[in-house]
Amino acid sequence: MKSDFAAARLHLERACHYLRGDDETSSEALAALDLLIEAIVAAQYTRPAEVVDFPRSARLR
Repeated sequence: MKSDFAAARLHLERACHYLRGDDETSSEALAALDLLIEAIVAAQYTRPAEVVDFPRSARLR
C-alpha cells in the first residue's frame, strides 16, 4: 500500500488553520506541524531518478 502524501499534507494544513491561538502551546504545535508538512513534501517529491538511454545515431558528427 502506498502512502497518500497529498492527503496527509492537506489534513496537516487544515490542522494549522485551526491552531490560530496566540498561546505558547498553539505556537509549538504549529512549529511541529510545519516540520511534518516539510517532511511530507520532501517524501512526496523525492523519487529516484529514472535514466533513459537513448540509442545513438550511427551518424555522429
